Amino acid sequence: MAKRRDLLKFAGIGALAGFATPVGAAGKLGNSVTDVGKATLTKETFGDLRIYYDGPTDQLKTMTAGSLLLKPGMAPHPPHQHEEEEFMVVTEGSGEFSIDGKVTKAGPGTMLYCGGNKLHGVVNTGTKPLLFYFYKWKA
Repeated sequence: MAKRRDLLKFAGIGALAGFATPVGAAGKLGNSVTDVGKATLTKETFGDLRIYYDGPTDQLKTMTAGSLLLKPGMAPHPPHQHEEEEFMVVTEGSGEFSIDGKVTKAGPGTMLYCGGNKLHGVVNTGTKPLLFYFYKWKA
């Protein structure tokens, strides 16, 4: 399975040049409200990726906020690691999160936090799509 870094560059914060995100002064993310229809949609073999925001903020070098509607039985990529810290929040479906080899069942309301350079991943173990939102940043 392809790595999301290679497919989407969403593993590398700030590498999403070409994705439309609201930009304010000095090239930083501007104050805005972005609904699902305004997020940048990329259809991948494993599901639908939406990027709502990507870029520097007043306090962060880079910030990415998005969602993935992951197809049943799929993972976007094998467990991986990156410099950025990350939160993931499941809103629909069921699956598993892994952090440093420890696997935990995940369903609506489950939240993952993973520090920088920690091995982590997600897989949809259910029969319906798994929707989760992710937030990654570098200070």
